[in-house]
Amino acid sequence: MITTSTVAATRARVKEYHAAGEPIGLVTTMGALHEGHLTLMRAARDNHDRVMATIFVNPTQFGQMADLATYPSDDKRDLRMLTDEGVDCVFLPKAPTIYPAGDETIVEATRMSNMLHGKVRPGHFRGVTTVVARLFNIVQPDAAYFGEKDYQQLQIIKKMVRDLHMPLTIHGVSTVREDDGLAMSSRNVRLGAQDRKAATVLHKSLMAAEAAATKGTTVEDMWSVIADMITAEPRATLKAVDIVQAESLDPVSGPLTGPTAIMISAEFGDVLLIDQHVVTP
Repeated sequence: MITTSTVAATRARVKEYHAAGEPIGLVTTMGALHEGHLTLMRAARDNHDRVMATIFVNPTQFGQMADLATYPSDDKRDLRMLTDEGVDCVFLPKAPTIYPAGDETIVEATRMSNMLHGKVRPGHFRGVTTVVARLFNIVQPDAAYFGEKDYQQLQIIKKMVRDLHMPLTIHGVSTVREDDGLAMSSRNVRLGAQDRKAATVLHKSLMAAEAAATKGTTVEDMWSVIADMITAEPRATLKAVDIVQAESLDPVSGPLTGPTAIMISAEFGDVLLIDQHVVTP
């Protein structure tokens, strides 16, 4: 596995792959890798001759510097995992490489980034699209793979790629979960034992809402099912429950008429967790 840290070295490697007619699948990460990330790497490998990954803890998507400071990081461990997974090249830049001196350009999907979870974390998605656009421009992959757990993020990135006519395909990959249903996340390592156990309420509430949907309930009733379950967990602080039209994220109400995305966020101690599920009536 090759590791690069500069734009020039990364583009030189990409040029070699493309010259050999080898399509590239990209997985962007902030490190602290887990099985969910590796699932994305495998999906990329299934469809492309070359798999590239990036590891970059992006400062512009953190609303609080304390959250950035406590974000887990272990590059040596992550690189071992990527080597074992057969990744071909990892781009591991420093912040000045991505955000050079005098930087002032941002990329934002203005509607999608400032609704739903974007209200809980103002500026977060602007930071995501800005860094992802830069990484796409540097790596120039044929496709990129993202987990569906970050459902709003996935739809925003798809929108950005469409709007800016970027020549790549975005693939969503199903959420990978622990045995008890908790969605895998780099933030999970920050949970204490009691909060870790309590956090399973997120998946349980989604499953309860889906069960209600199969009985022909309304969006409003599904919202209540989720909110009641999470607020009943004393270690959880509910931040948001959003039930919207899948992909477009447009508002919905009343009985379900098509694929509907449920997105939830809650804090356990000082750790904000998100989860999602798409229900089809």
